[in-house]
Parts: sequence; structure tokens; C-alpha cells
Amino acid sequence: MPSLLISSPVAAQQTEQELEQIQQQIEQTQQQLREKQAQAKSIEQQLKQAEVAISDTTQALTRTRASLATNRTRQTELLAQQTELESNIEQQQQALAAQIKSAYMAGNYDYAKILLNQEDAGTFERVLAYYQYVSNARRDAIEAFRADIKKLEQVKTDITAVITELNQLLATQSQQQARLTEQQQQRETALQALNRGIQTDAERVEQLQASAEALLQAIEQARIDAQQRPTSFDGLTDVKGQLAMPADGRFRRLFGDRRQGQVRWTGVIIEGSEGSPIRAVHPGRVLYADWLKGFGLVTIVDHGDGYMSVYGHSQALLTQPGDVVVAGQTIGLVGRSGGQASPNLYFEIRHKGKALNPSAWLKWR
Repeated sequence: MPSLLISSPVAAQQTEQELEQIQQQIEQTQQQLREKQAQAKSIEQQLKQAEVAISDTTQALTRTRASLATNRTRQTELLAQQTELESNIEQQQQALAAQIKSAYMAGNYDYAKILLNQEDAGTFERVLAYYQYVSNARRDAIEAFRADIKKLEQVKTDITAVITELNQLLATQSQQQARLTEQQQQRETALQALNRGIQTDAERVEQLQASAEALLQAIEQARIDAQQRPTSFDGLTDVKGQLAMPADGRFRRLFGDRRQGQVRWTGVIIEGSEGSPIRAVHPGRVLYADWLKGFGLVTIVDHGDGYMSVYGHSQALLTQPGDVVVAGQTIGLVGRSGGQASPNLYFEIRHKGKALNPSAWLKWR
């Protein structure tokens, strides 16, 4: 007869305690995971805020630099006008001085004296006409002299105003540059904290997958928006292999390569200089211009017929949704947003949501 195994009360209590401990460990691990995810989300938000702030300040700095260039050009033009007017005034002074000297040397004649001293009426008429001519010429010269003096005074006033504006612009530029440096430091702090939170390959793959999913969602939304707002743009089919490079720099043919785990590249990287132009490859309408997880500041342009181009890792966005752009127009600046260690442009071409190899569409010099 088989024996029956009957657990003792002590063994049952011990098993129950072990199960309780395991449950507590699971709850503790889950809590740690939730805290880590919350911390990562908070740090990611800090990175976003820092990179968006950098974009805003860079845009303002770009506008200030353009204003400075315009100001300096205007100042050069005004100084040239000043030099020309001063030369004209000096010549007019010399001409007036010569006329006054000539009149003095000829004596002070009045019409009555001339009339009494002239026996021939014809001679008198010619002399009178001559003196009227000289008088009119002197009056015209004086009026021109006064007009140039007035112009010179206005030019000097304008130069003073331009110099004042220049000093204000330089002060603004200095403030913006200091703000940009501070924002870049904040970005670096957030980036370091974010990287410390990613310790394993599995976590890196998870981050890449989350970024890829965020990009896909943005592209899908852009595609829906494009369908709802049809344009006259006729797509990229006829310009395959003829699109100009969207940025200058070292081109990395990464499309299709394994990135991490099962995540593959769906675009290419152009390693360029920070702050250099990002150019639209073809006419279109901007559908998206915002910060995106893993890709930083992103612009998506609709080219019609289901074709879109994607530009990521920008330092600054120079367009906004709804803007119509032309081929070669600067739509952003090369940067390191999205947690990049070095400046580059991430570039994609898509047709009805499907990623295409950009190497086949771009024109190689």
C-alpha cells in the first residue's frame, strides 16, 4: 500500500513565507522598474526642453546675425554717401569762393551806375544779361550747397542711429550666445544622465525600437495629413537620382544595415558641421516640424503623390507646418539633437509610408 506524504504545518508555513518573499521581490523589482522608467521619461523631457530651447535661441541668433550683416552694409553705404557729400561740399565751397573773388575783383556795380556809364544800349543789355547770369549761377550754387549740407546732416544722423542699433544688436548677440552656451550645458547634463540609465544591449534595443516607433507614428500622421490636404506637387518619380544633397558632409550609406538587435537603418547619415544648412531636396509643403524621441528636431516635407522626405537631428528648425518650400531652401541647421554625440543630418525618403534607399534618389557629384 503506497505511503501518503502529509506536509507538516511547519513546512507549509515555510513555503508560504518563501512565496511571500518572492512576491515582495517581484513587487520591489516592478517598483524599481517603474521608478527607472519615470526617471528616464523625466530625463528625456529635460533633453527635449534643452534641445527645443537651443533651437529657439539658434533661430534668434541667426536672425540677429542677419540683422548685423544688414546693419554693417547700411553703415558702409552711409559712410560712402558721407564721403561723397563732403567732397561735393568742398568743391562747391571752392566754386563759390572763386565767384565771390571774381565779383570782388570786378568791383561792386549797380544797375543805375551801369546805365549811366553805358552809351550804347546794346552793350548795356549784354552787360546786364551777364550780371544776371552770374547772379543766378551763384544763387543756384548756394542752393545746391545748402541742400548738400542738409543731406550731410541727415546722413550723419542716420550713421549715429545705425551705430546705436549695431551696439544693441551686438549686446543682443552676446546675450543670446551666453544663453545658448547655458542651454548646451543643460543638454549635455541631461544626455549624460540618459546614457547612464541605458546600461545593457537590451535597453539600447528597447530605446531604438521606441524611437523607430515614434518616427513611424509621426510619418503616418504626416501621411494622413497629406491625404487630407492635397497639393499640386507631383512627387519624386521623375527626379529619381537627381535630388541634390540635403546637407554637406560625409555621406554614410547605412540604409538597411543592422543597427542594434533586429533594428535596422531606414535612412542615411550625413556627418556635417554644426550649424550648417539643411536643404529641402525638392519643392513641397512642411507637414511636421517638432522634437521627436531619438531623432531630435525633425522636419517632414510632403512632395506629393505619397512621397515625403525626413530630416532629423537638427540644431534648429527654420520652418513650421504649412510652409511651402522650394528645392535648395534652408529648412534647418545641422545639429546633435536627439542625443547625438556629433553633428549630423539623419535623412529618409518615404513613399506611402515605406522607407526607400536615399542613395538611389540623390545626385552624386
